[in-house]
Amino acid sequence: MIVLHYTGMQDARSAIAQLANPEAKVSAHYVVAEDGQIIRMVAENKRAWHAGRSHWRGVTDINSASIGIEIVNPGHEFGYRPFPDEQIDALIPLVADVMATYHISRGNVVGHSDIAPARKRDPGELFPWARLARHRLALPRPTKNLMDPNWSDAGFLLALERFGYEVTDPLAAVVAFQRRFRPELIDGEIDGETRSILLALLLPKPQGDD
Repeated sequence: MIVLHYTGMQDARSAIAQLANPEAKVSAHYVVAEDGQIIRMVAENKRAWHAGRSHWRGVTDINSASIGIEIVNPGHEFGYRPFPDEQIDALIPLVADVMATYHISRGNVVGHSDIAPARKRDPGELFPWARLARHRLALPRPTKNLMDPNWSDAGFLLALERFGYEVTDPLAAVVAFQRRFRPELIDGEIDGETRSILLALLLPKPQGDD
């Protein structure tokens, strides 16, 4: 897996210092600065402490199964803002290289909020997932021929769990899904559009296109 984060600190220097401090007990394999500089913090064959208590598609020890990439951004606490083009331009080939090296599917390129919806919001609703999707580095948001399956709320949550999310906190799981796939309206409501997007993501796709 690849897990994308924002640093959630006031500046890059503070974030890098925190990630390099053993006493902080938090780390990541890479940091991508706003100007596009990439700093390798942990070798890819070593475990980094970036995921915390998390879950995705049945995996609970995500730190042992993932590469963690921290993207410099102050986050919701310190003035969340769009990610500069230079930063994403640098992130795209990094993600592509890691995916190719470890044969990671698009469905396993996730945000921290996807794997820990009750605890985390990063990389957040401003992260340009669509740019990664255009390069086949993340799942795209379905936009065509959407059909409302009219699931009950319980049915939707079962489908959401099948897709990969942990749903022990249903509201948090719905919010995380919307933050990723419908960021313009994050209200936690299981409405027709939210159901339709999830259905489209679950429909069979060509082999190798997950």
